[in-house]
Amino acid sequence: MVIRKLDVLSVGKITGIIAAAFGLIAGLLLLVFGGLFAGMLGSQGDASPLAALGGGVVGAIALPIFYGICGFIGGVIQALIYNIAAGVIGGIRIETE
Repeated sequence: MVIRKLDVLSVGKITGIIAAAFGLIAGLLLLVFGGLFAGMLGSQGDASPLAALGGGVVGAIALPIFYGICGFIGGVIQALIYNIAAGVIGGIRIETE
Protein backbone atom coordinates (compact mmCIF):
# COMPACT_ATOMS: atom_id res chain seq x y z
CA MET A 1 0.00 0.00 0.00
CA VAL A 2 1.37 3.43 -0.94
CA ILE A 3 0.14 6.81 0.32
CA ARG A 4 0.23 8.94 -2.83
CA LYS A 5 -1.67 12.03 -1.71
CA LEU A 6 -2.87 13.62 1.53
CA ASP A 7 -5.99 15.70 1.96
CA VAL A 8 -4.49 19.04 2.97
CA LEU A 9 -7.36 20.26 5.18
CA SER A 10 -7.74 16.98 7.04
CA VAL A 11 -4.02 16.96 7.84
CA GLY A 12 -4.29 20.60 8.95
CA LYS A 13 -7.22 19.82 11.25
CA ILE A 14 -5.51 16.84 12.87
CA THR A 15 -2.20 18.63 13.40
CA GLY A 16 -4.09 21.66 14.72
CA ILE A 17 -5.89 19.52 17.30
CA ILE A 18 -2.67 17.77 18.33
CA ALA A 19 -0.84 21.10 18.67
CA ALA A 20 -3.75 22.58 20.65
CA ALA A 21 -3.52 19.63 23.07
CA PHE A 22 0.18 20.35 23.56
CA GLY A 23 -0.71 24.03 24.04
CA LEU A 24 -3.23 23.07 26.70
CA ILE A 25 -0.59 21.06 28.55
CA ALA A 26 1.88 23.96 28.29
CA GLY A 27 -0.79 26.42 29.41
CA LEU A 28 -1.72 24.32 32.43
CA LEU A 29 1.95 24.04 33.40
CA LEU A 30 2.25 27.81 33.05
CA LEU A 31 -0.83 28.22 35.25
CA VAL A 32 0.57 25.92 37.94
CA PHE A 33 4.00 27.49 37.97
CA GLY A 34 2.50 30.98 37.69
CA GLY A 35 0.45 30.20 40.79
CA LEU A 36 3.54 29.01 42.63
CA PHE A 37 5.41 32.13 41.58
CA ALA A 38 2.46 34.29 42.65
CA GLY A 39 2.61 32.67 46.08
CA MET A 40 6.31 33.43 46.35
CA LEU A 41 5.75 37.05 45.30
CA GLY A 42 2.94 37.41 47.80
CA SER A 43 5.28 36.45 50.62
CA GLN A 44 7.70 39.23 49.62
CA GLY A 45 5.11 41.93 50.07
CA ASP A 46 6.40 44.45 47.53
CA ALA A 47 5.32 42.82 44.24
CA SER A 48 1.84 42.00 43.01
CA PRO A 49 1.17 38.25 43.04
CA LEU A 50 -1.87 38.78 40.82
CA ALA A 51 0.40 39.68 37.90
CA ALA A 52 2.07 36.26 37.96
CA LEU A 53 -1.22 34.42 38.46
CA GLY A 54 -2.89 36.48 35.72
CA GLY A 55 -0.10 35.58 33.31
CA GLY A 56 -0.70 31.91 34.05
CA VAL A 57 -4.44 32.23 33.42
CA VAL A 58 -3.88 34.10 30.15
CA GLY A 59 -1.33 31.48 29.12
CA ALA A 60 -3.72 28.63 29.88
CA ILE A 61 -6.29 30.23 27.57
CA ALA A 62 -4.07 31.72 24.85
CA LEU A 63 -1.51 28.95 24.36
CA PRO A 64 -3.92 26.24 23.14
CA ILE A 65 -5.46 28.70 20.68
CA PHE A 66 -2.08 29.91 19.42
CA TYR A 67 -0.61 26.39 19.23
CA GLY A 68 -3.74 25.14 17.44
CA ILE A 69 -3.57 27.85 14.78
CA CYS A 70 0.17 27.36 14.24
CA GLY A 71 -0.29 23.57 14.14
CA PHE A 72 -3.03 23.87 11.53
CA ILE A 73 -0.91 26.13 9.33
CA GLY A 74 2.13 23.88 9.76
CA GLY A 75 0.10 20.78 8.92
CA VAL A 76 -1.28 22.36 5.76
CA ILE A 77 2.21 23.36 4.62
CA GLN A 78 3.58 19.88 5.39
CA ALA A 79 0.75 18.18 3.50
CA LEU A 80 1.29 20.42 0.48
CA ILE A 81 5.02 19.66 0.45
CA TYR A 82 4.31 15.94 0.89
CA ASN A 83 1.91 15.95 -2.06
CA ILE A 84 4.52 17.63 -4.26
CA ALA A 85 7.28 15.25 -3.15
CA ALA A 86 5.04 12.18 -3.51
CA GLY A 87 4.18 13.27 -7.05
CA VAL A 88 7.86 13.49 -7.94
CA ILE A 89 9.40 10.47 -6.19
CA GLY A 90 6.42 8.39 -5.07
CA GLY A 91 4.57 8.05 -1.79
CA ILE A 92 5.29 6.34 1.50
CA ARG A 93 5.07 2.56 1.38
CA ILE A 94 3.16 0.94 4.23
CA GLU A 95 3.09 -2.79 4.90
CA THR A 96 -0.05 -4.17 6.52
CA GLU A 97 -1.03 -7.66 7.57
